[in-house]
Amino acid sequence: MANTDTRSSKIEYGRLRRTRGYVNFFAAATSARVADEMFSVAVVLHVLDRTGSAVIAGATVACVTFPSLITAPLLGGWLDLTGRRRFAMVCDQLLAASGLTLLLVLPGSMPDAAIPALGLVVGLTYPLSFGGFTSLIPQVVPEDLLAPANALEATSFNTALIAGPAIAGTVVAVFGPAEAVVLEIALTLAALVLILRIPGLDRAPRSDFDSLRQIVRAGLSHLAHTPPLLGATLIGAIGLGGIGLLTIAFPFFAVEHLDSGRGAAGYLWAAFAGGSAVGAVAFTGLQRRYAPERIMVVAIGVLGLVMLTWPLAGTLPAAVALIALGGLADGPALAATFAVRQQHTPRHLHGQVMTTAVGFKIGAVALGAGTAGILVESLDSGSVVLIAALMQFVAVAAGWLAMRSRSPVAVLR
Repeated sequence: MANTDTRSSKIEYGRLRRTRGYVNFFAAATSARVADEMFSVAVVLHVLDRTGSAVIAGATVACVTFPSLITAPLLGGWLDLTGRRRFAMVCDQLLAASGLTLLLVLPGSMPDAAIPALGLVVGLTYPLSFGGFTSLIPQVVPEDLLAPANALEATSFNTALIAGPAIAGTVVAVFGPAEAVVLEIALTLAALVLILRIPGLDRAPRSDFDSLRQIVRAGLSHLAHTPPLLGATLIGAIGLGGIGLLTIAFPFFAVEHLDSGRGAAGYLWAAFAGGSAVGAVAFTGLQRRYAPERIMVVAIGVLGLVMLTWPLAGTLPAAVALIALGGLADGPALAATFAVRQQHTPRHLHGQVMTTAVGFKIGAVALGAGTAGILVESLDSGSVVLIAALMQFVAVAAGWLAMRSRSPVAVLR
């Protein structure tokens, strides 16, 4: 049975690789996400280097991610309404490159309190690098290849989370934070070039919605009244709120507990993502046997348990091992998240619902990062890690209750 599953998976991944435009799609999404994931190390350490303030660094991350709460529903609705997906994705990368350039050049030559506002330029279209690409999968990939495509989509996220912080940490250690930001800008522009090479992204405008307001309302209503979708969104958002605490806590944890430099935070993120990438691909078969929302509940609960052990690490290798183990649990949850959205969302609302759900998650990261900047100045960094672990249990409880407490309603089609 195991050999049959393995053979079937190899055939599916081979077909996926040969699907027209998929390689460029995967490369563009991954390049954009690698650049995004460098932010938590490159820009955070650059701002810390120029200002010396954890509060300013945390506020900068918050300003990059918080606008997603507002812009994500509008961006997703616009994608579905107009069909101009290539234009949206190109604008996303252009704004990201512009904002990063401002964050590279201006800190140190302007008041520290004004630096977080520069992040707003990057954050306006931030959800498109995540939910925007994911919403395109059913258009780029045949329906019978969605399971392996979802696993690779999770791998794309995790490859970015591995490579982004690891590359940023290495460049910071060898050259400095500013050089890491320059590389982040270069990867953003590389994603822009790859997006231009993906065929068939655009489609005809929709005629079944009269306005952006109507499609946003339809998508939000569907998200709020579909139990598995709502539960999955709550699990992802609250859980990532806890992960957001780590964007500022990890650099301090590396110094206070692991006897390493701040740049070692990149390797901690890489360990988490490495485990998650392995978990996403190794457990692809779970999506064929269990409801994806059930996978999310169990996987995030296990992640929380493993995270409780992270403050016990006293060396960098020990921390890397424990964090990688937590990532192994996170991988199936991430792949299952994509499956929940695809299974419970009408095709004509994919862009709106998926981008909105991602926006909530990114907004939660913003709240976590902003809070972490304050917490690390009053608490030990290990305590902040424990708070992040406890938030995974809160996420599971909230998501499970949402999945059981509501009934689906009709959605405008």
